[in-house]
Amino acid sequence: MSIINVMWAGGSPFASVHKVHRQILSQIDPAMPVRTWLLQGSESACLEGVGPAREWNLTSAKLKGRHFWRLFRPWMHSRFRQALLDSAAQVVLLDGLGVARTLLPVLKDMPHIHVVVIFHGATRLNAVGRDLLRGFAPSRLALAAVSQTLAASLQEALGLPVTALRSAFDPAGFQTCLLPREEARARMHLPLAGPRIFGAVGRLVDKKGFASLLDAFALAAVAQPDWRLVIVGEGPAREALQARIDQPDLVDKVLLAGHLEDVAKLYRAFDWVLVPSFEEGLGLILQEAILAGVPVLASDLAVFREQLADAGWYAPAGDETAWGEAITRASEASAEAVAAAQYQALAPDEAWAGFCRTARELISGRQ
Repeated sequence: MSIINVMWAGGSPFASVHKVHRQILSQIDPAMPVRTWLLQGSESACLEGVGPAREWNLTSAKLKGRHFWRLFRPWMHSRFRQALLDSAAQVVLLDGLGVARTLLPVLKDMPHIHVVVIFHGATRLNAVGRDLLRGFAPSRLALAAVSQTLAASLQEALGLPVTALRSAFDPAGFQTCLLPREEARARMHLPLAGPRIFGAVGRLVDKKGFASLLDAFALAAVAQPDWRLVIVGEGPAREALQARIDQPDLVDKVLLAGHLEDVAKLYRAFDWVLVPSFEEGLGLILQEAILAGVPVLASDLAVFREQLADAGWYAPAGDETAWGEAITRASEASAEAVAAAQYQALAPDEAWAGFCRTARELISGRQ
């Protein structure tokens, strides 16, 4: 018997999703084999270790049955079914609604397999998707979301129970890997002392709010020539962001550091971490920064308030003036005191224990 972990794709855009699935799978019996399926992309592109992987090399058009590819779906389903039988799969873990739409029609007629669908962010649910999920007996299908905020939203939209599996990190394991401040700054080629350095981490896409953050930082740093902003990540918005950085009010103040595989070790290079997202399913960056002892200023989103409550420092998403003022206030506050309060609010040890317990219940079907 085995567990099949089905992911839409590998690569940096999906790194956080793979990280969450790896955390879930860390809670199963080590004697039970786990095999990952990548519907698109290659194992070598995965930034998180996925173990033995099968690469299906399917295009989005094939997976979604667009146009004449609809005729391809019965053959594709037949291949999936045979692969599931060959693997003696007992549990199948599915990455979100897109993967669920692809695999659930096959799994519906395989009653010996327990199915878990993990939702990582806001999802567009149409009638077909709702009916597909509602077509399974609750004893066979478990739905989970990576935050209470997301779980509540999905439960209302689906009319089905959705378990809140607020993703978390093993605090001791995460903190063991952190580099000291000086080493982290050296790794990023930053000054070891002197300038105040704000950090931001994430995929360079519009919903992460980095364009708005640049305008806000320009306002806050107008009289602070020694302030620096470092944005770690890669993505399609890079060219537009770099064009803004090259403007006179930001030149020499902002660094696009690109993708860094070991970014989780480097948070202590920053005085504050800024999370200007317009939307998040959870926001692992917030958790990682706080575990590193670095205070966070984040968009005023329900999912962040869920984790930090009154200990959080918030600014309205997309409001450059409010963000600029908040960055200035942050620079004047005691970073150590804010970080300590946020760590206490996040309660990492308790959160990790709860995550482990819920993950085991989901996989076993006892939720």
